[in-house]
Amino acid sequence: MLRSPGPATAPLPEINLPPPPVAPGWRRLHVDEHMLDYVLQRSKRRSIGFLINDDGLRVTAPKWATISEIEKVIQEKKRWIFSKLHERRERSARRLQPPMQWRDGATLPYLGQDLILRVRAAQNAGIRYDAQTLELTICLPEGAGEQQLKDRVQGWLQTQAKALFAERLPIYAEKLNATYQSFALSSATTQWGSCTADGKIRLNWRLMHFALPMIDYVIAHELSHLREMNHSPKFWATVQSIFPEFESAKKALRDSGPETLPIF
Repeated sequence: MLRSPGPATAPLPEINLPPPPVAPGWRRLHVDEHMLDYVLQRSKRRSIGFLINDDGLRVTAPKWATISEIEKVIQEKKRWIFSKLHERRERSARRLQPPMQWRDGATLPYLGQDLILRVRAAQNAGIRYDAQTLELTICLPEGAGEQQLKDRVQGWLQTQAKALFAERLPIYAEKLNATYQSFALSSATTQWGSCTADGKIRLNWRLMHFALPMIDYVIAHELSHLREMNHSPKFWATVQSIFPEFESAKKALRDSGPETLPIF
């Protein structure tokens, strides 16, 4: 849903390509100072296409295209290819990071910063946020388990999300001179937000893990659907009109996939 184009003029990112895969159609190409491995597949399609996945680059080309023609197109698309390979490698590395440990002293991402969890035993359950020390103190009954801690933190995050979204939505609705009917929290696993044709907006509470510009981008994005229920150039122009810096926030959100977030 939220995609970001690769850089157009920046230097090629430094990446260490994996050893040549054992796969039918595997080929290797010199691209500037890099060695690029790719898998070539022939098909009935009319043009040369590229796919980046966990195995690397796959090129699909018509049967009539020569190797030199295919590799010429690869050279022309090298910045996009290396950028996407770099992004894929970073996402794979994040997936390998150990999951958050739900305990006293653990850190929780909140509005782009790391909160320190302070777990205290107390008969009266409660939760307190200190913005100065960036500590979230959770009081739980003696012997409470990990899931109780998760539930308490999730409830707090959802409460914070309702308050923040209710504050930010009118700001961008006014910029757009549009009116939404209602908003609610979402727990979707594949979308950060949604907007129906009748103006009902849903925003994922887990956006609270991210910095405010990323949250504002999603809000601006969904509100813009009140004008354009698509992702056409006119839609993106609408997003830019109320959130000019949307490209950087869009890329940051795309780079921060669900695999980087705590598991509740």
